[in-house]
Amino acid sequence: MSEPILRLDHVTKRFRGLVATNDVSFEVPEGSICSLIGPNGAGKSTIFNLVTGYLPVSEGSIHFQGRRIDGTPTTDLARAGIARCFQIAKPFPELSVHDNVRIGALFGRDGARDIGAVTRDALALAGLTERAQTPASELTVGYLRRLELARAIAARPILLLADEPCAGLNATETEDVIDILRDVRARGVTVLLVEHDMQAVMRVSDRIFVIDAGRKIAEGPPEAVANDPHVIAAYLGTDEE
Repeated sequence: MSEPILRLDHVTKRFRGLVATNDVSFEVPEGSICSLIGPNGAGKSTIFNLVTGYLPVSEGSIHFQGRRIDGTPTTDLARAGIARCFQIAKPFPELSVHDNVRIGALFGRDGARDIGAVTRDALALAGLTERAQTPASELTVGYLRRLELARAIAARPILLLADEPCAGLNATETEDVIDILRDVRARGVTVLLVEHDMQAVMRVSDRIFVIDAGRKIAEGPPEAVANDPHVIAAYLGTDEE
């Protein structure tokens, strides 16, 4: 693995008396697909919100490409090359798929670009070219997931954070999303994934970080994490429980 593109050092987030993340540290190697997993309420979305500037950290630090970014406005992070796909897609429903993706191409990472070419490329990568003129309001859940990915891809990220892109999808649609994420990585984009579909996580991930009750309890390659007794207990419970 190469040098880390993203590093969390002892990150804690408190909401008054609630500790959402507690002393979490991990590194995402450049050019990898890494997954952040854990039970509901473990703190995964909070970590995404901290990395993308939606929330300030209470303690610790976050570094992107060696530069400290906690406390940086979300718009500045987007210009630096961090893009995020949300679990619940919220496109502009009255606009076409093409125009939704074009909006992503208008913003995002700094640098000269051909807006039309970037839009067409993102549509093709997400398998949306044939639906480019379809109103977003007419898309199925599977194609809404693709649209959410395409909008983020059009922002030309260096690091893509994908929040449960496979949620609610059938096996074929899930495989399509995995293929898109692999294609994104093949273009040099690092991917950090939050996902509950463990089969998808195991197939696509180079490394997995496991969060439970706000703490990191394990990390490593998929095979090691799948056999870690702490991970098994967090997901399945112990005999005593």
